[in-house]
Amino acid sequence: MFSKSMRKEEILKVGVCKELAKGEARVALTPEGVEKLGSLGLSVTVETGAGLSSSYSDDDYTTAGADIGMERTSILSACDMLLAVQAPDEETINQLKPGTLLISFIWPLQNKPYIELLKKKQISGLAMDTIPRISRAQSMDALSSMSNIAGYKAALLGAAHLDKYLPMMMTAAGTIPPAKVLILGAGVAGLQAIATAKRLGAVVEAFDVRPIVKEQVESLGAKFVDVPVEEDETESKGGYAKELSDRNKEKQREVIHEHVKKSDIVITTALIPGRPAPLLITKAMVEDMKAGSVIVDIAAEQGGNCEVTKPGETYYHNGVAVMGPLNIPSTLAFHASKLYSKNILSLLSLLIKDGKADLDFEDEIIANATVTHNGELISPFVKENLK
Repeated sequence: MFSKSMRKEEILKVGVCKELAKGEARVALTPEGVEKLGSLGLSVTVETGAGLSSSYSDDDYTTAGADIGMERTSILSACDMLLAVQAPDEETINQLKPGTLLISFIWPLQNKPYIELLKKKQISGLAMDTIPRISRAQSMDALSSMSNIAGYKAALLGAAHLDKYLPMMMTAAGTIPPAKVLILGAGVAGLQAIATAKRLGAVVEAFDVRPIVKEQVESLGAKFVDVPVEEDETESKGGYAKELSDRNKEKQREVIHEHVKKSDIVITTALIPGRPAPLLITKAMVEDMKAGSVIVDIAAEQGGNCEVTKPGETYYHNGVAVMGPLNIPSTLAFHASKLYSKNILSLLSLLIKDGKADLDFEDEIIANATVTHNGELISPFVKENLK
């Protein structure tokens, strides 16, 4: 709890407001998180109804020690730190006082005008999407937390739209063979999609440009689709796949084509930070698939890995269901919020010293997470990739 010697005005005020983005059901901080911030010497004010779409009631927050009932504008103008899921809109940013700390997903590589807004308004913007993927930062890795959820749900979406059983079924009327599932991209989302599809009884294959993930794929019971490439480096410093040369992309597509056309479900998860999603499935591949097959393209928010994906839509192309779901983690808002809140708390445990925010740019995690501070671009990761 707070020290008696600490004056009330010195207590760092944390604000949590409703998410305004369409379809966003998550909340940045759970009641459990409120209790944790209280132990760090912070006070928390939560907008009325902020957690309802994630199944957290106002009473839950009040019991945890949060203040409830202030108007949104009052929370924004008074807080020293704003916690959010999606990057708050310009109207929200304009209501924050200079020097306020904002912690949310910011996506600075795709959102350069937003960086300029934060600099102009003197907002210290910490991006949950630029935290480095190092062992010390694993508990803060919100990208992995949300990708894990996306991979799980993608397998369920594929199963729900497929007009077949996933597992092998032995019945009096005969034996039904198991469905064939192909996962493209074996990062966090892809690996979880593999694990979920296997638990549902499917025969699973997976492809990734990074040979290093082969062992992980096979450990989950899937077959790794190997496509030899000429590049020595297929993985970036942050652990993401790197874009291949045109020659190797063509070689990759030839092999993928053969596996796509015999699959019942194809789940695509390949993303490159700050770039459009790489094209993995062409229109011709889709038209070679069996009628009734399903494609779940969870890279749809960055254009999609499939040439015929329509972001935010599910439709049939030549008898194949093509799904381009957006913001999949929000569909499991309770657990997505719980995990995201824990990611933020881990970051704040590093950031908060004696009840105050300490932006120590000698620390690799804080330096890379801090996109803007005092009107300047800070993050080495963002600087390097914006080049």
